[in-house]
Amino acid sequence: MRPRRLILALLLLTCGFAAGLIITGRMRQASDGGAQDRPAPAVVAPGPAATGAAGTLPDFSRVAERTVPAVANISSLQVVRRPNSPFANDPFFQFFFGDPDDIFGPRRGVERSLGSGVIVSADGLVLTNNHVVAGESGRISLRQLPAVTVALADTREVQAEIVGVDPATDLALLRIPVRNLPTIPWGDSSRLKVAEWVLAIGNPFQLNQTVTLGIISALGRTNVGISTYEDFIQTDAAINPGNSGGALVNARGELVGINTAIFSRSGGYQGIGFAVPSNLARRVVSDLTQYGEVRRGSIGYVEIAPLSTLMAEQLGVPDARGVLVQAMRRDSAAYAAGLRPGDVIVGFDGTAIGDGGQLSRLIQDARIGSTATVTVIREGRRLELKVPIRSSTT
Repeated sequence: MRPRRLILALLLLTCGFAAGLIITGRMRQASDGGAQDRPAPAVVAPGPAATGAAGTLPDFSRVAERTVPAVANISSLQVVRRPNSPFANDPFFQFFFGDPDDIFGPRRGVERSLGSGVIVSADGLVLTNNHVVAGESGRISLRQLPAVTVALADTREVQAEIVGVDPATDLALLRIPVRNLPTIPWGDSSRLKVAEWVLAIGNPFQLNQTVTLGIISALGRTNVGISTYEDFIQTDAAINPGNSGGALVNARGELVGINTAIFSRSGGYQGIGFAVPSNLARRVVSDLTQYGEVRRGSIGYVEIAPLSTLMAEQLGVPDARGVLVQAMRRDSAAYAAGLRPGDVIVGFDGTAIGDGGQLSRLIQDARIGSTATVTVIREGRRLELKVPIRSSTT
């Protein structure tokens, strides 16, 4: 009996051990399976600290609210003379028979221009572009001035008087018989920085009171081919036909530029727009108000050309900086002061000259009646000439 009891005890012990292994294995499988099926950690919703970044994005709603009422819609109508002859552009006909208009007579037509304008004084001065007032030709006939209408933000339409135009900067100043108008305070365009936020306000495609947002893309743009005096602000704020003459406003709601032109292959916005800086526009407004024209300095007729590296080496000019005097008139102030063809102008009143556009601006900005120090290099020698500044209109 004892062997049977021993065998039975061993059998019970073995069965119990096996059952324990099975239970333990199942528990381990359940534990492993729970780890695989466990839900991923919950994503915590961003709190105030995370949303603070979005809160730092600029909000220009108050700036727009203050400045939009000071931007008007400008329309201009003028009678223009158009050729009425099939030989209008034929040089051979003109050589043998003279002006075709003398034979066939001119054909009159009406040209309409549309754009924007900025109210710069509460007593009715409105600044816009010359081409908005004068049309594509850029010229105004003194015999028959254009009929210019200013449509204000409050829907009033008023006939405007042309105070003066300045084709050199493509600006024009109007006056309307209205008082207590909203204005945009002048800003200092010399303090602008690249990548600074700006708003363009105008009437593109006759969509009144349109505001677009962008940044300053570049400063001091020249040689754009828009006007004879070029010192443009470049911006990527959307500017389209009808924006001409509108306001370029900084984040403080100050007028820093007058939108003038766009670079486009399609005729519409492509991210490159140009504006006349406010400091220049303010000076034009002052001169047009006082004199009816913009008074600029001149040293007489001097024809200049860019300086190539090879030319600079031959003429003994270091760093190939400056502009070459190609030709000039003998009755010019510059000739009387000793400037000669073949000279390389490298400085004007202490400012180094890099290109012809810069030199032209410095001369025009010089005070009439003053004397400028023009630094030249002649046959490798450095000379300083005292050149009187005269009025460009004399």
